[in-house]
Amino acid sequence: MKPHILIVDDNRDILTAARILLSQNGFDVTTEPDPRQIPFLIKKTDYSVILLDMNYSKGIVHGKEGFHWLEGILDLNPGAVVILITAYGDVELAVEGMRKGASDFVQKPWDNQKLVSTVSMADELHREKRKSSRLKSQNKLLNQNFKNIIGSCEPMKAVFNLVEKVAGTDANVLITGENGTGKDLIARIIHEKSERADSIFLGVDMGSIPESLFESEMFGHETGAFTGADTSRIGRIEAASGGTLFLDEIGNIPLGQQPKLLRVLETREVVPLGNGGKRSFNVRLICATNRNIQELVRTNLFRQDLLYRINTVEIAIPPLRERKEDIPLLLEHFLSIYTKKYNRKELRIHPSAIEKLKQYSWPGNVRELSHLVERAVILADKDIIEINDFSLTKNEQAPCFSDFNLEEMEKNVIKEAILSEEGNLSKTSVLLGITRATLYRKMEKYDL
Repeated sequence: MKPHILIVDDNRDILTAARILLSQNGFDVTTEPDPRQIPFLIKKTDYSVILLDMNYSKGIVHGKEGFHWLEGILDLNPGAVVILITAYGDVELAVEGMRKGASDFVQKPWDNQKLVSTVSMADELHREKRKSSRLKSQNKLLNQNFKNIIGSCEPMKAVFNLVEKVAGTDANVLITGENGTGKDLIARIIHEKSERADSIFLGVDMGSIPESLFESEMFGHETGAFTGADTSRIGRIEAASGGTLFLDEIGNIPLGQQPKLLRVLETREVVPLGNGGKRSFNVRLICATNRNIQELVRTNLFRQDLLYRINTVEIAIPPLRERKEDIPLLLEHFLSIYTKKYNRKELRIHPSAIEKLKQYSWPGNVRELSHLVERAVILADKDIIEINDFSLTKNEQAPCFSDFNLEEMEKNVIKEAILSEEGNLSKTSVLLGITRATLYRKMEKYDL
């Protein structure tokens, strides 16, 4: 893609001359005589370089207008690369502008070769800034998101190793694992560590799309394509173009829709309902499922050729019962989160409770552990969280949790929080870390 340059100057002859020169030298140029349009322009487009005149009002040459708009640009986009356009002899003014954040300056009338060279160097600076920003983002993800998944056991090290290897490629990835193991988080990490990190990550829960709406939701539709299609709508696949498309619970796609999805993935083109025109797209595909996809293929519930298409690399997330050595780390991680959230930083988990928690089978995996730690933090009466705060049964021979039901647990937590705040819903919403509107919806849902 050509570097996109914005030139802002109230002299239309200067705009024309600069546009012709830079266009001839490989730049895509936008010109604007009115600096008041700057906020709208830079919100819409990420310009490689912005050339900004210093003065706009007749007879004014002190440069304050230029400084005003320079500060406005950098407020909206701190990484913007701005070149100041100054009158001949105003070097001191230009130097002051560079102290305020400009990258360089050019003097009017300019030397054509000098202008092209200055803009080219500024474009290279913009590229380096973006590269640096991406590296910082990737390092932050490596330090934070891998930490958020928590894992020092060998199975999780293998997962991290695969993520590192596959993230920098555009290979299709299938993430498998039980509910609550963190498949969506792994998908986001792959995206954030990829070359598409600055573009969209669009997640789609395939199990939530009714079969009758599958094509409309995924491929889009035009006005009048069916009853109720009052406006045209872009499909989820096309909306993710340029970025990563995450198809969660891919195993839930109805068998009748699978050939349509396969065709679209093979051709990299969608045809919206009601329109014969093809639209190309460019996405990195990541899929996830909690089902045994090979068993679905064996029983003819999932197409073998579709599996080949989505499964260039498979990353299997181990269930928590197979990585119990990570449980103390996970407990420490979630305890830190929820004690801060509920302002109970004095809480600790008794060592004997940790040992008993390691004996549990964790059918809800890491998500279950997170919910139970949050519940224990909310309801604990003492500074030390005992095993009873985690709802263990009293069967010493086979310690286990009472039946795990997320909705029932949420209902009980909300009910107990309301009681603890003596019916004050404002305090209850603060205690639970949710808005009053969310609390009202949940109270209605659970008939509280």
